[in-house]
Amino acid sequence: MSSREKNIGLVGAGRMGANMAKNLKDKGYRFSCVNDVIGETAAALAEELGCAHAETLAEVTAASDIILTVVTDDTAMESIFFGETDNLFNNAEGKLFINCATLSPDMHIKLEQAAAGVGAETLEGCMASSITQAREGTLYLMIAGKRKTFESVKDLLEDLSVNLRFVAKLEKPLK
Repeated sequence: MSSREKNIGLVGAGRMGANMAKNLKDKGYRFSCVNDVIGETAAALAEELGCAHAETLAEVTAASDIILTVVTDDTAMESIFFGETDNLFNNAEGKLFINCATLSPDMHIKLEQAAAGVGAETLEGCMASSITQAREGTLYLMIAGKRKTFESVKDLLEDLSVNLRFVAKLEKPLK
């Protein structure tokens, strides 16, 4: 099944996330919902994409097959995945999280292990690009995770990037 046939959710409707979503929408991808800590930002982008504004993270997971996360740092990732009352791992079995954020290696490992524990999968999408490249689908993406998972959404990742690299399966960093 092509990624275009799957429901995509977005968490992080700032400039990078919004422009990545607009690019994918232009290329025929279907968004189920958008969530952001700034509700008005998420609502405006959801209207533009023709999808729902998810007021909770659990709503994003419930409505989506693939969830793109584009947040700022480890603290934000901790909040959206491990929050006590609402988080993306609620009922996440069978879901794929593509995390496009600047994170520490330890956070990437923590996310992959936690996702496996709930029957979900992750890919870590490290970006070296600008907002213009996000909108144009010309990001430089380095993807870590399981190769089979990478291959299952390679079409989507190629539509986001001009230079896509699968770098490796995630492993505990050397100390």
